[in-house]
Amino acid sequence: MPDVVPVAGQRVPPRCPHFGVCGGCSIQDVAPDAQIAAKQERLRQAFGAHDSLSPERWFPALTGPLWNYRRKARLSVRYVFKKERVLVGFRERQGRYVADMSECHTLDSRIAAYLSELPGLMRSLEVYRRIPQIEVACGDECASLIIRHLDPMAETDQERLRDFARNTGIAIFLQPAGIHSIKLLEPQEVELSYALPAHAVSIRFQPADFVQVNAEMNRLMVDRALSLLQLDLNDRVLDLFCGLGNFTLPMARYALQVTGIEGDAGLVDRAQSNAEANAIDNARFYCADLKQDPVEAEWLKQDYDKALVDPPRSGAGELLPHISATGARRLVYVSCSPESLARDAATLQDDFGFTLKGAGVVDMFPHTDHVESIALFEREV
Repeated sequence: MPDVVPVAGQRVPPRCPHFGVCGGCSIQDVAPDAQIAAKQERLRQAFGAHDSLSPERWFPALTGPLWNYRRKARLSVRYVFKKERVLVGFRERQGRYVADMSECHTLDSRIAAYLSELPGLMRSLEVYRRIPQIEVACGDECASLIIRHLDPMAETDQERLRDFARNTGIAIFLQPAGIHSIKLLEPQEVELSYALPAHAVSIRFQPADFVQVNAEMNRLMVDRALSLLQLDLNDRVLDLFCGLGNFTLPMARYALQVTGIEGDAGLVDRAQSNAEANAIDNARFYCADLKQDPVEAEWLKQDYDKALVDPPRSGAGELLPHISATGARRLVYVSCSPESLARDAATLQDDFGFTLKGAGVVDMFPHTDHVESIALFEREV
């Protein structure tokens, strides 16, 4: 991101004692307002790299909690022979070593409260040398840890982990192989879910599923997306890269029909289950590899009034001709890369007659240089 010039009022003392070594945060020493300004400037510069590309208006930045917002994270685990200790934490800024962490102010507070206990817990296991990582996955009502272990875990090790779960209320999953091997260890039953209360939607998810890292910012982002789309009960809406239905299900409350497309079959199944659990019968989901040309896809053989796309960092370039061909007159683009958003915005404008009506940043990852943004496109059809 652009350099943040340390003028008076911009630099602040970092809250975390590990700042500067830990790679989890890179700009914690910059005042929050200056962080937002730098992210807005990066988005502005990305658009400015393309001729005649500028939003008609800039949306106010969406901001929310600055601390303890991370409900998803990957913590590295490593036994350091010279220190005779197990380290659990984010990678150091250089990325080679695991940061020696005793606290973290961005992790969900239910996990952060026990971060200092995790190294000792891992060291107490017979398999401590064969644990490369711990995943954090938190729902509204439950926090969990997924422990990846490369060798079978003895029953004594499993009992130690059960005790930790009982004493802390943190659910423990074990992962001996790929993500499909993840199994709940303790308690016997658990449900991870998050609510979008403004739209009467609750979304269940599995511990390895993708969900937006910041629960409060996700709620605000969904609210803005729906506001920008201006849905009514006659609208047919296409939602690309829909995941668990994070946007699809709320949109279905206000539209005639919403069609969600996702490349992960498991996510598609869970999206459909979430629709049923929320008594939503006007949302349909299809599994499709959106990196491939979907020209023959059944879901492209109908017209849509509006569309939403939330692509990976690489953007949605291959899909833009198909979005245009649906006849959609209004498009909301949620992006995790200002550069790919700007590239796709230029294509939408120059090749398909869309106008960039507005854009703004979403502070999904405070104290990092990650820039999430949302843009609105319109055209006459």
